[in-house]
Amino acid sequence: MPKYIHEHNGYPKFTWDLNTILNLLTEVSARQGHILGKMQQFGFDFQQEASLNALTEEITKSSEIEGEILNSEQVRSSLAKWLNINLENETAPSHYIEGIVEAVMDAVRNYKEPLTEDRLFGWHATLFPTGRSGIHKIKVAEFRDSDMKVVSNKRYHEIVHYEAPAPEKIQEQMNDFLNWLNIYDNENPLLKAAIAHLWFVIIHPFDDGNGRLTRIITEMSLARAENTYLRFYSMSAQIQKEKKEYYKILEQTTTGNLDITAWLIWFLKCLGRAIESSNEIIDKVLRKAAFWQKNAAEISNKTQRKIINLLFDGFTGNLTSGKIEKIFKISQPTAIRMLNDLVEKDFLEICGAGRSTHYVLAKSSKK
Repeated sequence: MPKYIHEHNGYPKFTWDLNTILNLLTEVSARQGHILGKMQQFGFDFQQEASLNALTEEITKSSEIEGEILNSEQVRSSLAKWLNINLENETAPSHYIEGIVEAVMDAVRNYKEPLTEDRLFGWHATLFPTGRSGIHKIKVAEFRDSDMKVVSNKRYHEIVHYEAPAPEKIQEQMNDFLNWLNIYDNENPLLKAAIAHLWFVIIHPFDDGNGRLTRIITEMSLARAENTYLRFYSMSAQIQKEKKEYYKILEQTTTGNLDITAWLIWFLKCLGRAIESSNEIIDKVLRKAAFWQKNAAEISNKTQRKIINLLFDGFTGNLTSGKIEKIFKISQPTAIRMLNDLVEKDFLEICGAGRSTHYVLAKSSKK
């Protein structure tokens, strides 16, 4: 009796009930079309900035799902260079973050290009530049040559949630996967993205990094579905919010039969919620654009303009005069004078007192 999906006769010929998912597929496709249509109303610079915000979320949240916290300011700075956006406060990214950003940007900017084995190995190498996962040495830019289990520990007992195909089967299965992924046929592109996500998880071809690579492949598949490299929402950010349900449906599907209807329903619903959440990203950029359209003439000082943009872009932590002094390499009296001038003009508000004094956007500026 087969225990896992890849052990069933006929694998990887997945099946699903199209009638069950048709209405949902139509609804999510409409949401996707709506967000793309909405963004086309705005200029290219606006679209680029919205994409910068979405990709920053995508990269940081994808790593967060695996328990790794990336410096979001470094990720944002690295992405900005790819998108030719000048940031007010650039943070030099580590080589590691630059590598991850390069992999994601290769996936979305070159979404029309075939995903080859060599290209996939290149992405994998960016995740493990030292050849190690933590303290453990792993095979990098090569398929695994050992068994792979997805396990957890509960009260000192190991629980096996899934066993991937044996290593000697990986090459053939990856050939099938890549050949299928690179064919542009009549298959619905959103269904193809959902199946690609699941199929790569099933194979689990690497010693480590399979989850992050799965989500990079998903981003590439969604870019293909939308025929644009610009990203306006983050699937990984939504998966992170629903991580418990995500792992539950993956376990349910990978230990089931070849009918993946339940997985497709979950993926499409999650995608729909990710698109809805994009309104927060877009509204943030809209507020910034509207602010400058209204107030550009009143803030002519370049440093003050950069201070305002820092806050609109989601400055990490509290913005203090001391931080302004360091960021812009000005004296503290000058920093305080500039900040207080923005307060007097009702662009900023003072919060806290004494050493806790910091500055936030005035409520009227957020509208």
